[in-house]
Amino acid sequence: MSKTILQVLAWLLLATSVGLAQQKIDSVVKLDSLTKTKEDSLIQNKKAKADSVKKRMEVEIDSLKQVADSLSKASISSGNKEERKRLSAKSDSIKALADTLTKEADLTYLKASARPVVLDKDTLFYVYENLGPYSAEDRASSAEARLRELVARFNYNPDSLRVGKSQTTWNIVYGSKVLFSVLANEAKLQGLSQQQVAENYLKIIKPKIIVFRKKSVVRKWIAEIGWVILILVIVYVLYRAMNVFFKYALKKTYDAREKYFNGITIKNYEVLAPHRQLQLAFLVIKTIRLVTLLIVLYLTLPLIFSIFPATKGIASTLLSYILDPLRRAVTSIINYIPHLFEIIVIVIGTRYLLKAMHYFANEVAEGKLVINGFYADWAAPTYNIVRVIVYGFMFVLVFPHLPGSDSPIFKGVSVFFGVLFSLGSSSAISNIVAGLVITYMRPFQKHDRVKIGDVMGDVIEKSLLVTRIKTVKNEEITIPNSSILNGHTINFTSSKQYLIHSTITIGYDVPWRQVHALLIDAADNTKYILQNPPPFVLQTSLDDFYVSYEVNAYIGDTTKIQEAHSAIHQHIQDKFNEAGVEILSPHYRAVRDGGQQTNPAEYLPKDYQSPPIKVKRVD
Repeated sequence: MSKTILQVLAWLLLATSVGLAQQKIDSVVKLDSLTKTKEDSLIQNKKAKADSVKKRMEVEIDSLKQVADSLSKASISSGNKEERKRLSAKSDSIKALADTLTKEADLTYLKASARPVVLDKDTLFYVYENLGPYSAEDRASSAEARLRELVARFNYNPDSLRVGKSQTTWNIVYGSKVLFSVLANEAKLQGLSQQQVAENYLKIIKPKIIVFRKKSVVRKWIAEIGWVILILVIVYVLYRAMNVFFKYALKKTYDAREKYFNGITIKNYEVLAPHRQLQLAFLVIKTIRLVTLLIVLYLTLPLIFSIFPATKGIASTLLSYILDPLRRAVTSIINYIPHLFEIIVIVIGTRYLLKAMHYFANEVAEGKLVINGFYADWAAPTYNIVRVIVYGFMFVLVFPHLPGSDSPIFKGVSVFFGVLFSLGSSSAISNIVAGLVITYMRPFQKHDRVKIGDVMGDVIEKSLLVTRIKTVKNEEITIPNSSILNGHTINFTSSKQYLIHSTITIGYDVPWRQVHALLIDAADNTKYILQNPPPFVLQTSLDDFYVSYEVNAYIGDTTKIQEAHSAIHQHIQDKFNEAGVEILSPHYRAVRDGGQQTNPAEYLPKDYQSPPIKVKRVD
C-alpha cells in the first residue's frame, strides 16, 4: 500500500514539474508573442509613414514630368534652333531628375516598409522586397521559422550553414535547404553587393543560433522528457484499465455460460459443444485484448518519437505504416463502389433469368408444356447445361470488375488453376460429355432394367459422370458414363414383351414332335409366361450326339426375367421326367454294338428286336 502511495506521489511531483516547465515555456512564448505584436505594430506605423512620404514624392515627380513634357513640346514648336536645343536639354535634365527621384523614392519606401527577422527577441536583419508571389512579411516569417528549426534541430552542424549563389540571388543555405535569399535592391539599400550582404547575414546568424540553442536546450529537454513521462503514465493507466476490463469480461462470460452457451447444432450434428463454445468465446476476448494492447503500444511509439526533433521522421514512418494502408483501403473501397453496383446488377439479372428458365424446365418435365421433338426427361439436364453456360457468361462479365483482376498475380493464379484443371480433369470431362450424349440418346431411363456389359440390374441414378445400377443380388455398381458409351447396353424395360429362351439337348431317339409338345407344355405352366403370343420351339442344331431345342416364350414383367428362367427350367425337368425322356445334358457315353438303331420306335420295323450286346474280356 505504501509503495502504491509513493508511486502516486512521484507521478504527481513529476506532473507538477512538467506543468511548471510547460507554464514557463508558455510564458516565454506569450512574451515573444507580445513582443512580435508590438514590433508588427511599429512596422505598420512605419510603413504607413513611408506610404505617405512616397505619395508626396510621387506628386512632386509627376509635376516634374509635366514640366519636362511642356519643355519638350515647346522645343518642338520653337522655330529657333538654339532655343529648341536649350529647351530639349532642360527637358532631358528634368526627366533624369524625375527618374532619380523615383528610384530614391522606391528605395526609401522599401527601407521604410522593411520587415525584421527576429530570433530570441533580437533583430538579425531586415527583409525589404517581395519575391514573386511572396511578400516581405512572408519571406521574413519563413526565414524565422527555418531559423527556429535549426535551433531545435537535434543534429545541428554549424559547418553546413553557408552562402550559395543561384541564378539571380545569393542565398543562405543549410545543407541543400535555402533559409533566405538576398535580392539586388536589398543589397543596393545597404550599398553592398549581394554576396557581401549574404555573408554579413551569415556572420550574424551563426553565433545567434548557437547562443539560442544553449538557452533553449535545457528547457526543451525538460519539456520533452515531461511529455514522454506523461505519455508513459497514460499508457500504463490504459494497460491496467484494459486488464481490469477484460478480466471483468471473462468473468461475466463464464458466469453466463449456462444461459448463452448451449452449443451449436446443425441437422443433429453438434458443431460446437457448450464447453468448446465457451473456450472459443474466451479465445476471442483474449485476442481482442492482445490486439488492443498492440495497437496502443504501436501508437505510443510515434507519439514519443514525435516529441524529439531527431526522431520525428521515425514517427511519421511508423504512422504511415498504419495510415497509408487504411487510406489506400478506404480509397479503394470508394473507387470500387461503381464496380460493386455493376456486379450486383449482373448477379441479380442472372439469378432471375435462371429462375425463369427453371420454371419453364419444370413445366416441360411435368408435361404441362409440350415442345415437339423435345422429351420431358431432357428438361432437367438441359436446364443444368444452360445454367452452367449462363454462370460462365456471368463470370466473364463479373471478372473484370473483381479487385486485382488485372494484376499479374491474379492472372498467374488463374493460369495455374486453368492448367491444373485441364491436366487433371480429362477423364472427368470425357465422362461428362458421355453423360450428355447418353442423356440425349435415351438408351435407358431411371428404374429401367438394363444390362451394361456383364452387369444386369435396375438403374437407380443417372448423373453427368456416372450411372449407378442395383443388381438383382442387391449390389450397387457404379459405371463411368464413358464406359457405357463405348460398350453396348441392353434395355429390358423398353419393350412391353420380352422374349426369354432356353436350350436343351435331346437324343435322336426321341421324336421331335414330342419334344416340342413337352417344351410348350412346360412354358404354358410357367407363372410369368404370356399366352399371347404363344410360346414356340426352334431346333437350333443337329449335333453329333443330340438335337438342340430352343424354347421361346414372352413375359410382360421384365423384372422377373431370372424368376421366369428358373421356373421354366423347373417345369421342363418335370415334364420330361414324367414323359420318360432323358435330357442329354451334360454329355455321357453309352456302349453299344453298332447294330442298334438310334431312330425313334415308330420308324423301326414292327418285328425289330435289339441285338444283344457282346462284351469280350481282353487279358
